[in-house]
Amino acid sequence: MAVTSDGRKPQVADYMTRDVATVSPDATVGAVAKRIAESNDHSGYPVCERRRVEGFVGARDLLLADEDEPIFKVMTTDILVAHPEMKVTDAARVILRSGNKKLPVVDDAGNLVGIISNSDVIRSQIERATPEKVGKLMRTLEQIHDVELEQERRTVPIGDLIPTQGRVYADELEGRRYELERGLAEPLVVIDNDGTTLLADGHHRVLAADRMGVDDMDAYVIVVEREIDLGMAKTAADEGLEGIEDIEVVDYARHPLVQTTKRLQSE
Repeated sequence: MAVTSDGRKPQVADYMTRDVATVSPDATVGAVAKRIAESNDHSGYPVCERRRVEGFVGARDLLLADEDEPIFKVMTTDILVAHPEMKVTDAARVILRSGNKKLPVVDDAGNLVGIISNSDVIRSQIERATPEKVGKLMRTLEQIHDVELEQERRTVPIGDLIPTQGRVYADELEGRRYELERGLAEPLVVIDNDGTTLLADGHHRVLAADRMGVDDMDAYVIVVEREIDLGMAKTAADEGLEGIEDIEVVDYARHPLVQTTKRLQSE
């Protein structure tokens, strides 16, 4: 995963839209339907009372409702919301998993502070600075092991890679497959430890590629001419990871910073 300039992993707050259009629970179905019809950007709105999220209303909620009916009677009240400190990658997983195009973002008090969409997530992925990430990893290894390393760009056989991560999320595999099919996937990060190739970053991409029948992938390779005792190699050995077939695919357990409005309102 990419990191920000201050060394932390990107959070929802870094990419969310802060100026959010909302509607009142007392607004009428007719008024909101008109707003949606006249808008090029909105197919629905968070419903807020003094910035506290009460629900969400979309065009589908309005279809069979009377024009004079208040929104609070037709809105969806149990919706997924994210927290500004949630990692962007976790928000992406929830968006993909739930089928929602947007997640309202609320603070600890349940107040609306922004909204993050699938396009925001895509923007965060495009902005990932892989060369900087590889450079940072290489410098760290040089300092720890007192060696000089080289970096290459090459195609690597995925069947030769030793994973350093024992599990991946099933739903994120779908996102990586989407990227691969459209040529959007970034290169892997691999350490060539005197002929032993360790996969440092890109486990979801590798497994998605394997399922698509891809044999080779583009990679940034950190080359170690004389074998060194890498901590990630020990981790792989301890977990019995010898090839990508040893990576476990697990379903997504709801992130602790993802809540629903019903849970928030009961607190």
